[in-house]
Amino acid sequence: MTNVFLFLGNLNMTELLVILGVVLLLFGGKKIPELMRGVGKGIREFNNARSSVEEEIKEGMRDYDKRKLEEKRAAE
Repeated sequence: MTNVFLFLGNLNMTELLVILGVVLLLFGGKKIPELMRGVGKGIREFNNARSSVEEEIKEGMRDYDKRKLEEKRAAE
């Protein structure tokens, strides 16, 4: 899957402008803001989900450390 997007690293300014022009022609000026809002919402939801997963992992690590410390104290 990553090999499919390798060509994106080799784009220069002219090619980006051509792509932008094609997008403008395909979607029209009125649809682009709606499209960008959708992309923004998707990115925001992704970041929220990622933050949630990170927090759950950190919480799990803290719980594990507390449990190990309690077990160590109980063994002493």
